[in-house]
Amino acid sequence: MNLRKRLYRDRLARTMLMVCASILILAIVAIFFFVSSKGLATFIVNGISPVEFFTESRWLPDRPAAEGGPVIGILPFVVGSVCVCSLAVLISSVFSVGAAVFMAEISPVFGQRILRGAMELFVGIPSVVYGWTGLSILVPFIRNHLGGLGFSWLAGSLVLSVMILPTITSVSLDALRSLPTDLKEASLALGATRWQTIRYALLPAARPGIATAIVLGLARAFGEALAVQMVVGNKKVIPHSVLDQTITLTSGITMEMGHSIMGSLWNNALWSMALVLMLISLLFIVIINKLSKGSAYR
Repeated sequence: MNLRKRLYRDRLARTMLMVCASILILAIVAIFFFVSSKGLATFIVNGISPVEFFTESRWLPDRPAAEGGPVIGILPFVVGSVCVCSLAVLISSVFSVGAAVFMAEISPVFGQRILRGAMELFVGIPSVVYGWTGLSILVPFIRNHLGGLGFSWLAGSLVLSVMILPTITSVSLDALRSLPTDLKEASLALGATRWQTIRYALLPAARPGIATAIVLGLARAFGEALAVQMVVGNKKVIPHSVLDQTITLTSGITMEMGHSIMGSLWNNALWSMALVLMLISLLFIVIINKLSKGSAYR
């Protein structure tokens, strides 16, 4: 009887897990189908050329026909997103990898606990707090000491670099700690110093994991909207300097979706921008999987 009960419970648990997994898969497929159908309407229903959509630098979705009709171009949004996120990852990666190395190889246990607590605190801070801090402190500082209006590509990148710091640090730390101890011991046994061991043995071996951490941070940066929206100026132009105002894909969507009519060209174009963001996220997932498979120590 006990054996029959255990088998029944096993089958029930397996069935419940399969149902949960199926619901998750269906939800993902439904979201992808919904966003794709809305996003592709810009090209299928409204007849906008994909080339014009991605290369046009003007965004005038509500311009009347008497003035030439609407113009839909997301080039400033794409360039702004790439610029802000790339600089943020470049800044954050230096500090994140350094912090990961410090916690993994240098800091005592007490120091590791303090740093881990600080990283967890960074994760728990809401995005609006980052944005408000940047708006209150960072923007006036840039305006008074570097020039411009303060709302800039640089301000957005600095705010983002702090927000993605815990992501890159934690994944890099896991990559370093997953390395076999024999690697470190062999390097030290050959006469290498601790710094030489870190530079020539540990960091190269953990490179796939660190690269995965950086890509995850980049994906996190691309998806952020509120904090960046508060400090970049949201000007639909291509920036030529780190002090220029710009706009990102997420900021454009959140700012204008509430002002557009469902089914209109303006609304469909915003859904197309959402589709672009989703495809970028899928690209990041593919890259992360490739990097994970390339790791020698998993």
